[in-house]
Amino acid sequence: MQDLLKDAEHRMKQAVEATLHDFQRIRTGRANPGVLEKITISYYGVDTPVTQVANISVPEPRQILIQPYEKNLVSQIEKAIMASDLGIMPSTDGNGIRINFPQMTEERRKEMVKQVHSRTEEGRVAVRNVRRDALHHAQAKLKDKEVSEDEMKSFEKRIQELTDKYVHEMDGLQKNKDEELMEI
Repeated sequence: MQDLLKDAEHRMKQAVEATLHDFQRIRTGRANPGVLEKITISYYGVDTPVTQVANISVPEPRQILIQPYEKNLVSQIEKAIMASDLGIMPSTDGNGIRINFPQMTEERRKEMVKQVHSRTEEGRVAVRNVRRDALHHAQAKLKDKEVSEDEMKSFEKRIQELTDKYVHEMDGLQKNKDEELMEI
């Protein structure tokens, strides 16, 4: 039963980390290099993330500077950014690309908050699915008489405490991201 509990906790932690990773991709008013993770270019015939072919820095709070390792990649990266769903026009200065993040409108902020809430709910569901899966395995052990009723009750209580802990952690992540999005 202890192994089931450890596995469930590990999987719940992964669900929280995945949600946090998704939040980093959501564009706020500030420059965040995480928004470039899903943008890829063809590099020697292989789709490669921009983050692997360029140095990315944040020289100002609302600006990202992309400096490709090879100068011939500048135009390719620029086209990939324009084709992405970022909704931002990059500017090229020969050696690199600058992305200036404009102030977000109230409507765009509310749209982003909805995305955050949706992703948070997906994360909560993932945590609950882990709980359900662990309980299912524990029920099978009970049915096979590998564990007692008392052990089962104790396991149910501990798995519920873990679930509550990680759902609460998700709520905290959501609250932080909401505040970041609504910040002007």
